[in-house]
Amino acid sequence: MDLSHGGPGDGPPGGLLGEQIQPPSHHFSPEQRALLYEDALYTVLHRLGQPEPNHVTEASELLRYLQEAFHVEPEEHQQALQRVRELEKPIFCLKATVKQAKGILGKDVSGFSDPYCLLGIEQGVSVPGGSPGSRHRQKAVVRHTIPEEQTHRTQVITQTLNPVWDETFILEFEDITNASFHLDMWDLDTVESVRQKLGELTDLHGLRRIFKEARKDKGQDDFLGNVVLRLQDLHCREDQWYPLEPRTETYPDRGQCHLQFQLIHKRRATSASRSQPSYTVHLHLLQQLVSHEVTQHQAVAGLQPPLPEPGVPQQLPPAPYHQHRVPVDPGSAQGRTARLQSLLRVLVQMCKMKAFGELCPNTAPLPQLVTEALQTGTTEWFHLKQQHHQPMMQGILEAGKALLGLVQDVIGDLHQCQRTWDKIFHNTLKIHLFSMAFRELQWLVAKRVQDHTTAVGDAVSPEMGESLFQLYISLKELYQLRPSSSERDGVLALDNFHRWFQPAIPSWLQKTYNVALARVQRAVQMDELVPLGELTKHSTSAVDLSTCFAQISHTARQLDWPDPEEAFMITVKFVEDTCRLALVYCSLIKARARELSSGQKDQGQAANMLCVVVNDMEQLRLVIGKLPTQLAWEALEQRVGAVLEQGQLQNTLHAQLQSALAGLGHEIRTGVRTLAEQLEVGIAKHIQKLVGVRESVLPEDAILPLMKFLEVELCYMNTNLVQENFSRSVAAPALGVLTTSPSPPTAPPSWAPASVLRGVTAPALGVLTTSPSPPTAPPSWASASVLRGGGESLW
Repeated sequence: MDLSHGGPGDGPPGGLLGEQIQPPSHHFSPEQRALLYEDALYTVLHRLGQPEPNHVTEASELLRYLQEAFHVEPEEHQQALQRVRELEKPIFCLKATVKQAKGILGKDVSGFSDPYCLLGIEQGVSVPGGSPGSRHRQKAVVRHTIPEEQTHRTQVITQTLNPVWDETFILEFEDITNASFHLDMWDLDTVESVRQKLGELTDLHGLRRIFKEARKDKGQDDFLGNVVLRLQDLHCREDQWYPLEPRTETYPDRGQCHLQFQLIHKRRATSASRSQPSYTVHLHLLQQLVSHEVTQHQAVAGLQPPLPEPGVPQQLPPAPYHQHRVPVDPGSAQGRTARLQSLLRVLVQMCKMKAFGELCPNTAPLPQLVTEALQTGTTEWFHLKQQHHQPMMQGILEAGKALLGLVQDVIGDLHQCQRTWDKIFHNTLKIHLFSMAFRELQWLVAKRVQDHTTAVGDAVSPEMGESLFQLYISLKELYQLRPSSSERDGVLALDNFHRWFQPAIPSWLQKTYNVALARVQRAVQMDELVPLGELTKHSTSAVDLSTCFAQISHTARQLDWPDPEEAFMITVKFVEDTCRLALVYCSLIKARARELSSGQKDQGQAANMLCVVVNDMEQLRLVIGKLPTQLAWEALEQRVGAVLEQGQLQNTLHAQLQSALAGLGHEIRTGVRTLAEQLEVGIAKHIQKLVGVRESVLPEDAILPLMKFLEVELCYMNTNLVQENFSRSVAAPALGVLTTSPSPPTAPPSWAPASVLRGVTAPALGVLTTSPSPPTAPPSWASASVLRGGGESLW
């Protein structure tokens, strides 16, 4: 259940209109960023070891990545790179750990050895071909070729063929290209009398060793094998078993030695390394790089849930139900699961033993003891989590972010409990672990959320509203995990938790509208009023507007307010805001067309833009028509049927929608009429020319210019208008081609927000004149948000 690896509890499923609480940005000062960038460049330039197969091999590619991650301009990057190249090189080191050996030769009379290792780095001698070559056959490589002060020695492990040392040494070197690592393994030869050796004799091989030792000098150690490696062939980290190479072919198989290597730096010349601990520099570098990756991921994959703060441990030991009962196995999750099952089964069998009953006669049943222990462990785990998320700075916003992280950790832990641990405890001890853990944790969470919302009060700022929205979404996810009513006792502390967030509703609705309005304005400002393609005749802003409306619907689905009457009023507000955005879009897109065409000398180009504007409005009308499906009006009508008067939904939401569609229809007809008027003027000119044609000209020749004009104009309009608008534009000149003043378009409907409120929104608040009894007073945010729509119409 490690949340840092992802899972259902990673975070809330998005925010208002896809907006979200960003990961805490690490606001390094320019000086701090410059020092950190210098240290990163220094590391790349002095990189050691062969890259792993899945790692970047070229230093230039790493340098480009750092430039992007730190947002450094090319000129600044080159200057920093030049300064780093002028710094003194670090001291290169090999961190070598001699772990153990197995299957080594037995050199003593007893058949065992007393092994120890000598190791060091030989500088200036290259081992060709990636193999030790002839030097493997030398008996004392380390002792004779490496200075004594640079030679390191392990402890002596007596009487064994499988010694374990686990000793680490730091070996310095200057140039990795001509440096090699050497390790010799020796058997310590102590001076013993013949009587002592005969006492250790176990077989004929031991007698042969006595005769062999009699021919050599006393106290001379026996060679067991060696390992020689070129440093330039090593990866930055190595962990392998290496064969011990022989001096002669007498005993070619001399066992293996387990070695671990890591190539590191000492005495780095960067300012950050000299002034700060290495772990601090590493932490800051991780924060910068992970923040960059988060930004890149959001840019590619769309807006995502907020990620935890990079560079900081994301949680304490995994879960309450095994944190306090079973030592955490560093192996796989499957191994931990098997270990827990084994432990519980052992406890069950132990409690069934007769000896246990005699020694512990008054002990409570095992399920009761385990349940009490789990409850205690769950509470302790929660408090440790709460302490872990304690904000560094005091403030209501920081407290909200800390509480959000705590709730997300609880959700992730309960998901893991539901998937894995609950089945184990239920099968073994008949304990419903998930129900117990949920009951304990939801009570603890509810208490802290109530305290937080009470501290926030009724005055909710936009930043606090966004924080509360994320918290509300997370509580919804937590509450959806609740066990069935048959598995829990009584009510839950999280029942009706939505009431704690009622003061934040105005902030949420206003934030939703503000974000959508800003996106509409940005989309229109960037629109060049060019069709997206031959089949798609509207422009980019129409697509952006569709996405914007879809995100409003997504926010409404996320909110999913439980109270039916308040949910109805929230939906009315969403529909009202969507219609207002449609009005704003029509006004902005027409202004954008006037702006782009003001400097155009080519009237045809201006006509093209007008066609695109008309098509954009037609696309907007299609999008608006999908609101009942996107906002799930049918499901809402079933929910509010018991609290609203009959027909009230029809008189509000549907009336708003029809008014919006009528307004868009008027705008479309106005644009089409403008195109038709241009066509009428051209037709009238050609007809006037026909009147003055001489009688000698044949009729078919006289009418030919008119037919060519119609062919060109109609082909143009057919290409640039959607089919419905093309039909309208052709029908209009056909009705009034000979008139000098076309009839005025139909007056726009008076469906400005104020009139909508008078005729439409009032039923939403339950004040229909046919209502037999006064309804419950609407919340202040409902009337305020609805009345806010009154004023001058954008049409």
